[in-house]
Amino acid sequence: MLEIITYPNDILRQKSQLITDPSDPKIKKLISDMASMLNAHNGIGLAAPQVGESVRLCIVENENKQFVLINPEIKKYSGKETVAEEGCLSFPGKFISVKRHMKVKVKAFDTSGKKQIIRAKGLLARVLQHEIDHLNGILFIDRPHE
Repeated sequence: MLEIITYPNDILRQKSQLITDPSDPKIKKLISDMASMLNAHNGIGLAAPQVGESVRLCIVENENKQFVLINPEIKKYSGKETVAEEGCLSFPGKFISVKRHMKVKVKAFDTSGKKQIIRAKGLLARVLQHEIDHLNGILFIDRPHE
């Protein structure tokens, strides 16, 4: 079983590697294990570096829908920003108010390697920004907050 990596572990500050083959059995197992871990911890998002794997993969759950994002990139941000409280499984018990864009457009690949575009607003947009930050070695404590 995977374990949640907590701050200040160095892997949380590394830029993750691109996944070249989404059908690789190791990636499929990682996705399955991460989904189980996300549920076990009642989380809404989990990035591969948080479980010790420096690859560009994250899982986000919102309104009973699960998104598996392989090599995600934020392609567009809304001009408006909002501040809201965030937590992070890699920072147990820590919650801070973080400024994020209200809307994002994300390009990623699904588990079959098919390109997907997600236009998100509100909580989903916030979680996507948080998890994609993890893939770039950026933590929520690095973001503007109040």
